[in-house]
Amino acid sequence: MVRSGFAMVLSVEDDIEVVGEAADGLEAIERARATRPDVVLMDVQMPRMDGIEATRHLVADDLGHVVIVTTFDRDDYLFDALQAGASGFLLKNAGPEQLLDAVRAAGRGHALLAPEVTRRVIGKMAGGAAAPDAVPEAPDRAEPRELALLTAREREVLVLLGRGLSNGEIAGTLVLGEATVKTHVSNVLAKLHLRGRVQAVIYAYEAGLILPTEE
Repeated sequence: MVRSGFAMVLSVEDDIEVVGEAADGLEAIERARATRPDVVLMDVQMPRMDGIEATRHLVADDLGHVVIVTTFDRDDYLFDALQAGASGFLLKNAGPEQLLDAVRAAGRGHALLAPEVTRRVIGKMAGGAAAPDAVPEAPDRAEPRELALLTAREREVLVLLGRGLSNGEIAGTLVLGEATVKTHVSNVLAKLHLRGRVQAVIYAYEAGLILPTEE
């Protein structure tokens, strides 16, 4: 029922064509090889082959950008999907407009992530943080060289991405238009060779731009 509902919402759009449906991971790989889709909406729990393993195969064979559709029941699914190369995440209870935005963004090579997903990643990464009374120390390693490619504004945007802010929230913080923010986000991802916003969050932490204890 959920899959049919998604197909109905997508198929009525002039710029989107539903080229196939699959009931499990193995069938998804077979259909992707036959149809070469731009975007694959992938569930996690499925028979024969789960969505995490299927995503790993699809990404390895360059068979489309994978957007995981999840309910966040288990954190390990979320982070396993990240490691498998998923480009984005969407809540199963997302509205039609969010679904369409996610598919269109993934089709352009970007990822539209539910803010809850980004913040979940941050929470997980902060899980190993020091005790509340401890004073966080800045990393002693040198910054990655590619950070020098960013303008001062792009660096600000990266830090706010790392804190889990949406484009609208970044626009409000920096007093910019959302279109301008989108351009900055695209530039950051391109210059740092990042697949999407989740990778930007992880990069910001690993580069020492944000300490795990930072809110």
